Amino acid sequence: NMILGQGFFVTPSDSLAVIVDQAALGRIPQFTKGVGGAARSMPTSGALDLVCSKRGIPLFETPTGWKFFGNLMDSGKYSPFVCGEESFGTGSDHVREKDGMWAVLCWLQILAALNTDPAKPLVSVGDIVRQHWGVYGRNYYARHDYEGLDTAKANEVMSTMISKEGTWAVDAFSPFALEKQDVFSYTDPVDGSVTGNQGVRFALKGGSRIVFRLSGTGVSGATLRVYLEKYEPPTGDLSLNAISVVEPLGKVALSIANIEAITGRSSPSVIT
Repeated sequence: NMILGQGFFVTPSDSLAVIVDQAALGRIPQFTKGVGGAARSMPTSGALDLVCSKRGIPLFETPTGWKFFGNLMDSGKYSPFVCGEESFGTGSDHVREKDGMWAVLCWLQILAALNTDPAKPLVSVGDIVRQHWGVYGRNYYARHDYEGLDTAKANEVMSTMISKEGTWAVDAFSPFALEKQDVFSYTDPVDGSVTGNQGVRFALKGGSRIVFRLSGTGVSGATLRVYLEKYEPPTGDLSLNAISVVEPLGKVALSIANIEAITGRSSPSVIT
């Protein structure tokens, strides 16, 4: 699903966060008793985390792949449940699959709940998201895809970064500062199964992130997906162009992963 207002595009990460927040406020009938739990794929922005922290909603960060949400849904422990991915998938435990129509109906219900007085100005999709940013801040976000890479070279990019953990130069992430690096591993809270090696994460001071993940869903070879996230608090400038805001993070990512030297690519194939 893709949520669009008049002249306004809602990112999948923001859409997920807004739906959960508005559901917790009682504006979606399905959630009259609250939200039992929420989940996002690891590369999806941390916008949902901010909502769940404020609202006291159990939150799960899973590997990419809808099956990981399925286990949480099937358990019945977190119903009603909401989940989503940065790649435009959103759903709930009313059905064990992505449900774009459901997400659209959630947004229509939110709009209806906020526009009960015809004498007042219309509250638009853009208004709702901007109000959300005014409370939680904005997670500026973009994804850089390097497609059709030689698989061995793509693996080298990942292994080289992993090997450098704890040895980075002080200015390696400048103008940002590294807070933590790890390789994402997920332990399923339902069945205890462990899924490892799900991407390299760099948490930066101030709530920003760079995430690297290999994907085999491209046309040929390997695809290196680089997720860039710059957090801006509610007091900051929330009206900037996301692609421009995360561009400095993209340059840092290109440098620390040594992408050009290893793969010969100096820029991504696709930016979304």
